[in-house]
Amino acid sequence: MDVCPPVVAHPPESVGGRRSAVGGRRLTIHGARVGIAYSLFDVLDFLHCTGLPAQDRAVDDPELIEWRVGGPYGWNSTA
Repeated sequence: MDVCPPVVAHPPESVGGRRSAVGGRRLTIHGARVGIAYSLFDVLDFLHCTGLPAQDRAVDDPELIEWRVGGPYGWNSTA
């Protein structure tokens, strides 16, 4: 059985119908929406606040975070 990562970083939000770096990424942790991350620092802050591992390398851990569209370094429509 596949285990889903507890954190999902959704695609960059649309602003005016277009993806934009200023739109940020919606984060869900264990299925609950926790907020919008505008940078990797925000992602790490959300992880820390929920008691999940928040080391820098956590953003590259596929067992912890599922990145939808662009990965941890894709924050705009060019990702």
